[in-house]
Amino acid sequence: MATRKLYGCVNSTSTLRALASLYEHEVEFEFFPVDLKNTEDQNTQTFLSLNVNLDSECLSVLFRADGCYKPLLAHMANEPAFQDGEPILFESRAIMRCVSHAYAKPGKELVYIAPKLQGLATTWIDVEDHRFNPPASRLVTELVEKPKQGLTPDEAVVAEAMSELAVVLDVYEQRLKETSSGFLGGDKLTSADLTHTPNLHYLRRQAHFS
Repeated sequence: MATRKLYGCVNSTSTLRALASLYEHEVEFEFFPVDLKNTEDQNTQTFLSLNVNLDSECLSVLFRADGCYKPLLAHMANEPAFQDGEPILFESRAIMRCVSHAYAKPGKELVYIAPKLQGLATTWIDVEDHRFNPPASRLVTELVEKPKQGLTPDEAVVAEAMSELAVVLDVYEQRLKETSSGFLGGDKLTSADLTHTPNLHYLRRQAHFS
């Protein structure tokens, strides 16, 4: 069997989400870190050549005369990428959903066999994607990424994101009371819970959440 490969940016929450799923399911794979700011890197060039978000016309302008990629257009790529035969998967939640079904551990599955139960769990993956992730991602940008670059967080953006996130967390609190299990997706750990870990990994260290 061909080696499974994951291409992604090391500090990206999207890559961390895919990594969390792969490690949780004890899947053997090789990780290839990419740096979209350094498009002369071999891993990055391989990743970009795989990316379905870049059509042939886009790829034709992505290359410089020396065969390397132009950094600006590299950011149009979908990240991360998971290569496990065909087709190649992009986007962390798609990878997570695939891994949780394809490599489920007997007795410790992060999915449900019953369609309705899995439908409920999937609902909370979508809630994370559309409600939790947007404000959480802005907070990671302002409170984590900007200070690393020597930049000052925009307190107005932080306040707005905190307000939006508080509403989502209130809904989560009510949901957790209903399940009485401590898990959003049902009576056990599922991908609905795992998908939150990348943003929480960064935010739990911040004074705003202490």
